[in-house]
Amino acid sequence: MKNRNIALCAFALCCMQGYAGTETFALANDNTHVENPALTAAAYKSNRPKHRLFTSKAVEAEIARVKQLLTNPKLAWMFENCFPNTLDTTVHFRMRDGKPDTFVYTGDIHAMWLRDSGAQVWPYVQLANEDPELKKMLEGVIRRQFLCINIDPYANAFNDGPTGGEWMSDFTDMKPELHERKWEIDSLCYPLRLAYHYWKVTGDSSIFDGEWVKAITAILKTFKEQQRKEGVGPYHFLRKTDRALDTLNNGGLGAPVNPVGLIVSAFRPSDDATTLQYLVPSNFFAVSSLRKAAEILTEVNKETALAKECTELAAEVETALKRYATYNHPKFGTIYAFEVDGFGNHLLMDDANVPSLLAMAYLGDVDVDDPIYQNTRRFVWSDSNPYFFKGTAGEGIGGPHIGYDMVWPMSIMMKAFTSRDDEEIKTCIRMLMDTDADTGFMHESFHKDDAARFTRAWFAWQNTLFGELILKLVNEGKVELLNSLQ
Repeated sequence: MKNRNIALCAFALCCMQGYAGTETFALANDNTHVENPALTAAAYKSNRPKHRLFTSKAVEAEIARVKQLLTNPKLAWMFENCFPNTLDTTVHFRMRDGKPDTFVYTGDIHAMWLRDSGAQVWPYVQLANEDPELKKMLEGVIRRQFLCINIDPYANAFNDGPTGGEWMSDFTDMKPELHERKWEIDSLCYPLRLAYHYWKVTGDSSIFDGEWVKAITAILKTFKEQQRKEGVGPYHFLRKTDRALDTLNNGGLGAPVNPVGLIVSAFRPSDDATTLQYLVPSNFFAVSSLRKAAEILTEVNKETALAKECTELAAEVETALKRYATYNHPKFGTIYAFEVDGFGNHLLMDDANVPSLLAMAYLGDVDVDDPIYQNTRRFVWSDSNPYFFKGTAGEGIGGPHIGYDMVWPMSIMMKAFTSRDDEEIKTCIRMLMDTDADTGFMHESFHKDDAARFTRAWFAWQNTLFGELILKLVNEGKVELLNSLQ
């Protein structure tokens, strides 16, 4: 990957042009910050950009409401900065052939990931009925995602048009509309999750037109191909790189799998290659997403045969997960493995990016009270997980995408989202507040011993996810919990 330009803490600087990779650190300036307890709300001036790509009256009203409820000035400031960050900086809304069309940057990389875009706009759906323009923008995201899937269901990230890009030299079936073509199960699940949620909240079924039927047909075909029952399928991927996780072994096919009913994911949500290609959390995500699709096809499109295909595939994958995805850990009992191959091999770890083992309850793929999930949750937040890091600045899960000692705030958020313990939630929120490097924003990762060493100063998904978490806690009546933070 290209190196990121060194970014200072000011958000104006982090919005400068320039491709952003993820391997170099953003460094704090020479004046090391020490929190001043005398700071008041007035001292926390908004870091939102003056020029905003999209503004929603409903979102602005929600920001004002939540800020009035929060007595901790830093928390209120961070919510104000983070919750609208996707709208402020990444949403490019327009009309296309008379219908809404929304292209969403991931932040400092000016391409649209199916995963990131689906997650970035997710928390705004709950406000769609209060703001017709917001609703139209969300419709545009869904329509754009279906369009992308129909261009290539194996691609993870897309350009805003047939512009080509730096990965056109990859040895795979590249097209100029593609930013990158790493096959990841979750890339096809996030659009289903978003469209289903939008439909349930707004009642608007107009998005489920011919483009949708074409997209879900392509999703089914791709999932079945990657069960690899009829051979390895059409997908292959090789890249000339000095980074092992940016390419696939075995001539671009990845490690062998036993075709037991699970779906191969060549890459993880981190865009890193899988070690064993049955990525367990992504297979769980496929099960829940296919069932959502079946409900839409049945109720809206009356496509009962297609709905039956979705339901049957979901049941097959679920049965295979029960048989192959668990591991009897000597310390934690029965847990879910991160990756398996159907031959009996298990990779025991978790990666911070969502879907992850920790995030399965957040996505609704397992019940939070599932005892295997609870065992797994204890495992991933422990030294038994090779990518769990704990230091003087904070603790959490990272992954090989950034490497040793780098904690992803996303993992801390997922712990809070899936917690039933108020003290645990408080600890998570406090840690998120203490590791922003005084920018008022979340980052991709921070060093466990020094939060001023972070990657990606502008990463809209993490910012909006933080806002989603705070809003969820407020709406669940946990304002006192948030206001008890010192």
